[in-house]
Amino acid sequence: MIIMDVIVELEDGSITNVEIQKCPYLFPGQRISCYLSDLILRQYSRVKGERGKNFQYGNLKNVYTIVIYEKSDKLFHEFGETYLHHGRMTYDTGLKLDLLQHNYIIALDVFRKFAYYEDRSELSGWLSLLVTEDASEADALIPRYPWLRDIYEEIASYRSKPDEVITMYSEMLADLDRNTMRYMIDVQQEQIDAQQEQIDAQQEQIAQKNQALDEAQSEIIRLRKILDEK
Repeated sequence: MIIMDVIVELEDGSITNVEIQKCPYLFPGQRISCYLSDLILRQYSRVKGERGKNFQYGNLKNVYTIVIYEKSDKLFHEFGETYLHHGRMTYDTGLKLDLLQHNYIIALDVFRKFAYYEDRSELSGWLSLLVTEDASEADALIPRYPWLRDIYEEIASYRSKPDEVITMYSEMLADLDRNTMRYMIDVQQEQIDAQQEQIDAQQEQIAQKNQALDEAQSEIIRLRKILDEK
């Protein structure tokens, strides 16, 4: 389900959770909310511990959750060529408050479908890196984005030295993901069981119809014998 999940601190102190999923988990909105809450609590605990009595809420920086889908849900295909969705809480009165939570959802399959990777923007370059499937595609991208060469070489080195890859992951959120995975499996099993029950019912109906046909055929044969005897 998950290709990558990493938590990073940006130069300005903001915390970002970047996750790449092969396909969407259930409850994406609720899940993103939990991730944002977790990031706020991480930052609050750390900054308050560092500053002690001098802590002020203004010391907190933005937190970002960036969820990238390799294969997105059909919901994300209802927006035409739009592949990037940015969300944050706002007020219907127009009240402006400096709220910290931001979330981005990126549908890589929509990005690739509409050939955005042929653009030469920096964003397109990074997303093109994520949709690269083989060496030939990498070779085609490097002339457009020469800075990708060093990244491809670094990725290749990680394959030979995986211990150099550093990851941070919340065990609490990992448990939530496992629970979500179990729930998704249970839902899928229920669907399979329901389909099997439907198939069994149809097979029973077919068997009953076949039996009725056999009885009708037997009756026809009996009547023909009677006619032949006469």
